[in-house]
Amino acid sequence: MNKVDLNGTLVKADIVDQVYEKVGFTRQEAVLAVEILFEEIKSELSHGNNVRISRFASFILRKKKARNARNPKTGETIRIKPRTVLTFKPSKQLLDTTNQSFYDDNFDS
Repeated sequence: MNKVDLNGTLVKADIVDQVYEKVGFTRQEAVLAVEILFEEIKSELSHGNNVRISRFASFILRKKKARNARNPKTGETIRIKPRTVLTFKPSKQLLDTTNQSFYDDNFDS
């Protein structure tokens, strides 16, 4: 995927363009396919389920307990409520591909 914005970030519109070009969907079908994929991931996470996409990554929900913390500006102690956090764990294949691409692009002499 070569199209990125000025900050080097791939955005959803770029993914839609790639689906449109590579799969042969109409642009509207590509938008719908990408939206459905993201909505399914969000739906599963909102129901408390982890999401694992084989050979890509896992989205893992973790429960964090309540704890005391200190406001660094005032020094006041505050209580942080228990919460659920979302973590992203890349697969070994994704890490290998990313590392290989990085080294190929930056260390060719």
